[in-house]
Amino acid sequence: MSRIRSHSIALLMTVLFAMAPAVADDSTGLQRRLYVAAPGIRDYLEYGGHGVLVFDVDAGHRFLKRIPTAGLDPAGKPLNVKGVVASAATGKLYITTTRQLMKLDLVTEAVEWERAYPEGCDRLAIAPDGRTIYLPSLEGDIWNVVDAADGRVIAKIEPKSGAHNTVFGPNGAEVYLAGLKSPWLTVADAHNQGQTRRVGPFAAGVRPFTVNGAQTLVFVNVNELLGFEIGDLKSGKKLQRVEVTGFSKGPTKRHGCPSHGVALTPDESELWLADAFNSRLHIFDATTMPPAQRDSIEVRDQPGWITFGIDGTYAYPSTGEVIEAKTRRIVATLQDEKGRAVHSEKMLEIDFRDGKVARAGDQFGLGRVGAPTP
Repeated sequence: MSRIRSHSIALLMTVLFAMAPAVADDSTGLQRRLYVAAPGIRDYLEYGGHGVLVFDVDAGHRFLKRIPTAGLDPAGKPLNVKGVVASAATGKLYITTTRQLMKLDLVTEAVEWERAYPEGCDRLAIAPDGRTIYLPSLEGDIWNVVDAADGRVIAKIEPKSGAHNTVFGPNGAEVYLAGLKSPWLTVADAHNQGQTRRVGPFAAGVRPFTVNGAQTLVFVNVNELLGFEIGDLKSGKKLQRVEVTGFSKGPTKRHGCPSHGVALTPDESELWLADAFNSRLHIFDATTMPPAQRDSIEVRDQPGWITFGIDGTYAYPSTGEVIEAKTRRIVATLQDEKGRAVHSEKMLEIDFRDGKVARAGDQFGLGRVGAPTP
């Protein structure tokens, strides 16, 4: 074959490839979607309105649709969204407001039920098998253990810690309960719903936190600290305190906590930390102990949460930027159908294959090394 002919065939193949329709899914056939619950910054409707906003991860995080939800006060005003979880096992999405828990079907997109709890609701967690939810009261004494099928309460745990944030361990055996009025992290046995032990004490009330995939370490934000502390989940002892260097603390718009947001990359190579006053995310090398401060990224407002997509390609701060984790580049900003900037502290990735839920991420930035696949 002549060199000219070979060149012509190669050129033709290049043109035909370029003309082929774009494929939104990745090579495994997944349709990757980012689900954002709103209002996800208090009850501020200017940051995306009300409902669940869905974005196409593989099309530049383009806005796809808004799923109507419940979660209203008696006057019909949308209440603060407090948490969001999903189960790939059951294909359901659950959202809490300050008063209610609601259940949505991810395929039909219908709200199946909404249930109010007299103690209120906060940031919930769901078991890996999708059967049980640990539902904190609104900064109160208890966590309700709830049947995810119908919302009925099957047990109560009473740490009296100011119930707030909840993480279900990836192995399904333990649940981590953080109250903002206590310096202790409570660890509950998921099999008998009983309180088993505590981790700490940390320097102040435990705010956002995350755990590694092996469930041996916890990284916690605490009041008054621009940084994080580290606890040993096996011994129950506090190990380290890490403070951000080169930046000063200052007043925050929300939460009253300098760092309200901490997340591990799924491969646990990095820890990302929110810095509200400086409108920054600080990045630490988590392959060393304690993690070492490396980079900072400026964001458009004061961040109050961070999570990651399932494979760790993208970081999602509550300020609505989409950050390519490896390059640190802001590659998109979330916008709704009206062009409004979307901010939310309650979001997670959910992937579909052949019209069914294939896998679901988590609202917390949990480590995944050694953990079961989401």
